[in-house]
Amino acid sequence: MDTSEPKPRGEPPIEPAVAPEPPAPPRAPGMGWRLLQLVLIAAALGASGWVWYDAKQRAGATQADLERRLSGMEGEAREARAVARASQDTVRDLQAKLAQLEGRLADTQGQQAALESLYQSLSRNSDDWQIAEIEQVLAIADQQLQLTGNTKAALIALQLAETRLARADRPQFQALRRAIGRDIERLKSLPTADLVGMSRRLDAVIASIDTLPLGGEARAEPPAPAARGGAGDAGEALKRFGSGLWQDLKELVVVRRVGAPEPPLLPAPQAYYLRENLRLRLLNARLELVSRHHAAFVHDLQVSRNWLTRYYEREAPATREALAELQALEETPLRAEPLSISDSLDAIRAFKAQRERASG
Repeated sequence: MDTSEPKPRGEPPIEPAVAPEPPAPPRAPGMGWRLLQLVLIAAALGASGWVWYDAKQRAGATQADLERRLSGMEGEAREARAVARASQDTVRDLQAKLAQLEGRLADTQGQQAALESLYQSLSRNSDDWQIAEIEQVLAIADQQLQLTGNTKAALIALQLAETRLARADRPQFQALRRAIGRDIERLKSLPTADLVGMSRRLDAVIASIDTLPLGGEARAEPPAPAARGGAGDAGEALKRFGSGLWQDLKELVVVRRVGAPEPPLLPAPQAYYLRENLRLRLLNARLELVSRHHAAFVHDLQVSRNWLTRYYEREAPATREALAELQALEETPLRAEPLSISDSLDAIRAFKAQRERASG
């Protein structure tokens, strides 16, 4: 503020003495601090606002992510519940099957216990059972020899018995094994007939039955060829006519000298039955050949030869061949001596008697 007094107009102004300006008063310290505080507060509010906005954005994203995860977890939970239900069903099925298996296991254990008991009871008398089995096998072999003469079946039975005894490997069976071995060697050394070849020869005779000529059957002879002559040769034609007429007159009555009775002339139905009966007789002989029934085989061959001699044309080549074949088959021996396995049977009886004496 200017405190100088006013000068009167018209007078030159008097320059006042310039006094030094006093220093400016210091600014109050509170104003800058407040401004700084305001700036800081504004900055803090801005930062808080940004943080709040960023937090809100993140919270929204997190919430959306949580919602997605929750929806996925709900789907997985539904699938898990479905899998759990399926697992429970499977567990129930497995439990049912396990119960069945346990029942079967119990049955099997019971059967195993029964079998073990049976095995123990059998093992206590294994020798008796084995001897009974060997005796049965030897009885079958003896039946094959006595009834049918089948040495092959008897050999198989004896070899089976010897194999069983060798597998047992008991010292008390040595005498029985030696007896069975002797019977095996004796049966192998016997001459055997060629049953296959004999059967084929008999089949050939059977196949020729329909072609064998029956006795008394008319045989048509081919007419003599007529001689060719000239058409105008009437004398030759008349001569041929007279010769043919005389030949026909001579054939009206035929006188023949025979040294043996002629076979009867059979009508067609009886000839058919004769051939069929002969075929059946020879088929029966073939069966007896395979079964080694020597006596019945020879009897059927003899009956067949008698029928061929009586009812068929004996002088025909086919008939003579069939008779010779049947004669050869009849004279072929099927076995050289009576067959038996007496050594093996005596040995098994002696072994059983010895065991009975030892147990008594």
